[in-house]
Amino acid sequence: MQQYHKKFLDLSNGERLAYLEEGKGKQTLLLIHGNMSSSIHWTPLIERLGNEYKIIAPDMRGFGDSSYKQRFDSLEPLAEDIHEFYTKLGLKNFVIAGWSTGGGVAMLLAAKYPNDVKKIILMDSMSVAGYPIFKKDANGAPILGQVYLNKEEMAKDPLQVAAAAKCIEDKNAPYMTQLWNLVIYNVGAKPSEEDNKIYLAETFKERCLIDIDWSLTQFNITSLPGFYGMGNGLASKIKQPMLILWGENDLTVPKIMTDQNVASFPHAKFEIIKGSGHSPLMAAPDKLATAVKAFIG
Repeated sequence: MQQYHKKFLDLSNGERLAYLEEGKGKQTLLLIHGNMSSSIHWTPLIERLGNEYKIIAPDMRGFGDSSYKQRFDSLEPLAEDIHEFYTKLGLKNFVIAGWSTGGGVAMLLAAKYPNDVKKIILMDSMSVAGYPIFKKDANGAPILGQVYLNKEEMAKDPLQVAAAAKCIEDKNAPYMTQLWNLVIYNVGAKPSEEDNKIYLAETFKERCLIDIDWSLTQFNITSLPGFYGMGNGLASKIKQPMLILWGENDLTVPKIMTDQNVASFPHAKFEIIKGSGHSPLMAAPDKLATAVKAFIG
């Protein structure tokens, strides 16, 4: 992996965002990472597109080398962080791409700031109706429809939350490697041992896992009620050209969530990436780069 050096930008709310800035193309591509990752996880795409576009990839609050001075209960504060961030950088009329959790942040920005976002790419993105976390039975299986009443209760979820939080706290590399191999790199190529150490080091910098997991459950930009409440209808404001990408073997974002996105944005182009799971960045980087280039034009 090429070595990248992060820059920093201070926000008016006291937070400080780290970011990568690569390339000198006329068109700007703003990349928003997912949970348990950072800007560094975008490097396979940056390496393939850096000669054609100006690429900006921030670490969101609580991730990577960005600060985490204020906790949050929704993705809205993260979106506002990014809005001030790109405004201070003077970015306008750009393409935004969101991976997984980053897809939710990208959708918020596209809905609230349509004059800034020219096009939007959702890569194995969370649903417009959020990512519910259900209570578990005695065997650890989800009890569909039974949701947690608050963040503190959800933090004790033994399968989806507590185990991952403990792994990050302990910087348990063998466990985290096994987790990513099972649910992220389940098909296709896996990172080399050297690159995996770099990715894991970025994953272990996360301090906001509980906040993010709760925020995923609270997200709903449809006009319909969800498991955690009524949607705010923001999805109807997203009119920009959109590309929805989904790895055919994604175990993290099931097809039903992607189908919700496709149904919510009938103007979007939908493409299944064969031979990929939740990370086309690793399993199919060339296919991913080709799809992104064709969409941006």
